Amino acid sequence: MGEGFGPWKMGTDEAIFPFITSANIACGFHAGDPHIMRKSVASAAAHGVAIGAHPALPDLVGFGRRAMAVTPDEVRDYLCYQIGALREFCRAAGLDLQHVKPHGALYHMADQDEAIAQAIGETVQSTGKQIILITMAGSRYDAYCRARGCRVAAEGFADRAYNRNGSLAPRTQRGALITDPERAAAQAVKIAAEGRVVSFDGAGVNLAVQTICCHGDTPGAPQIVRAVREALEKAGVQVRPLSSWLP
Repeated sequence: MGEGFGPWKMGTDEAIFPFITSANIACGFHAGDPHIMRKSVASAAAHGVAIGAHPALPDLVGFGRRAMAVTPDEVRDYLCYQIGALREFCRAAGLDLQHVKPHGALYHMADQDEAIAQAIGETVQSTGKQIILITMAGSRYDAYCRARGCRVAAEGFADRAYNRNGSLAPRTQRGALITDPERAAAQAVKIAAEGRVVSFDGAGVNLAVQTICCHGDTPGAPQIVRAVREALEKAGVQVRPLSSWLP
């Protein structure tokens, strides 16, 4: 959420907020600016949505989806800077920051490089023991952060296709982005109710998650998010902010 910048707008956030319980708000490095961050925090508050920081690599042109050669210390500084910015907007609005979810390339780099994963885990822990760190379910990144004692919520995706090893299919691969609301909703229900997802090539993949993500920039995102929320509730899944139940 909040992934515009200056006069450039991405997504239809106001149509999405009514159907979510937690929001990942861009913090300025891949998208977002101070005015958009403030407005996003206000919108989240108006809809009773818990707020999370969505920090990224410093890559506005590439929308944070290009890997960069960065050191663990640089990652710590990037995260501290961005989390601090959004947290101050939360404080000014009388709200708490619920979670942190790294964006794009940084999120995936954490699964490939233990030093990056540790830097993320250490930084989030240093911001407060109660802050939840969102990781990819079944990933090495998730394992690294749990081993450090972070408060972790493993994430599954409603609008992305999976490989049989549990990783996400690359966005460059045809069909990697799920834009059909019914298909996204069915995948979300399977993940939440069965702890499984069907991969690109038809294999069943075990996937234990505590949160399900929908991307605000996916074409038709409002319809997807609404379909996912309604399908989960119809399946008997209680949808709540992470901080209300996660240990």
